[in-house]
Amino acid sequence: MSTLHGSCLCKAIAYELDCLDMPVSHCHCHTCRKAHGAAFASTAGVMREHFRWIRGQELLTSFESSPGKLRHFCSRCGSQLMAERPAQPHVIVRVATLDDDPGVTPQAHIWTTHDVPWLAYQGIPEHAQWRPA
Repeated sequence: MSTLHGSCLCKAIAYELDCLDMPVSHCHCHTCRKAHGAAFASTAGVMREHFRWIRGQELLTSFESSPGKLRHFCSRCGSQLMAERPAQPHVIVRVATLDDDPGVTPQAHIWTTHDVPWLAYQGIPEHAQWRPA
């Protein structure tokens, strides 16, 4: 696989990675839900030696969402880009911030015990674009 590129919403911060070293998972934990404002966050582990910031690292802001876990996001647009536990050999990339197709599909939903009923996403109507009037 060739190098994958990712960025924040405002494009001020960019990164690249050599590969996704761990499967993509949809994390439903309450901290991911709050941090992303979404029912779940799509994540994948990347070994530190395969991840590089290429632009805007000085604009990163971090938040320790649980003991020892830092979430890194853009101080301008708020995009969550990656998380890490500094003692671990990998970082946790927010797959939705990739600009390139990683060529893989999710392998699991995790922390589903944190789901809340009002965020149901199965069995409701789908629309290719905005809902018809």
